[in-house]
Amino acid sequence: MQIYTHTLPGGAQLIGYLRDRTVEMPAFNTRPAILILPGGGYAWCSKREADPVAMQFLQAGYNVFTLYYTCRSEETVPALRWQPLIDAAGAILHIRRNAEQFGTDPAKIAICGFSAGGHLAASAATMLPEEVRPAFAVLIYPVITAEPGKCHKGSFDHLLGTDRTAGDEAQWSLQNRVTASTPPTLLLLADDDRTVLPVNSTLFYEALKRNGVKGCSLRIYPSGG
Repeated sequence: MQIYTHTLPGGAQLIGYLRDRTVEMPAFNTRPAILILPGGGYAWCSKREADPVAMQFLQAGYNVFTLYYTCRSEETVPALRWQPLIDAAGAILHIRRNAEQFGTDPAKIAICGFSAGGHLAASAATMLPEEVRPAFAVLIYPVITAEPGKCHKGSFDHLLGTDRTAGDEAQWSLQNRVTASTPPTLLLLADDDRTVLPVNSTLFYEALKRNGVKGCSLRIYPSGG
């Protein structure tokens, strides 16, 4: 395994875990890649949703990248707005442009996000230009909607600020951004999650189905928090 590090223009850190090339099985020297976006309410990047997840995908045969994107660590710092999505776009483009060096298939770059990182992953899947979007999205207990009563308030306080408008909330409620060109998506969550309500995932899944996106799956486990 090789470890790769890169700092994006905005200061976000990209850490790569690249499987070694093999003479015995040359067909495996070009692998799919996955970009992991940890959660943390857009206030930090959770370590438990970074390396432990990366090692599972590495073992499964992927080249793996973890993005420590820009977060809002203090209330005095202005709302993040577009910067995390700029970080995610920069990471995808960097992996794609250096695919040969990484031993990665540029057409098989997936994205995986947890909680607020799931919101960022879903933003990349729905809001970036089609040529930048990931090929597949894995959203694990993702924050999706900014609608009052359904949202994870802290995530949107950090992303948009407490003075956000109804228009802001509609723009960043990602069930509103799904189109037929949204990539296939797997959603995983637990029914007893009281931090990010399950309705976030079901709203996104309904939007995927409504727009005819093929190859999607929603899996709700009875417990797990």
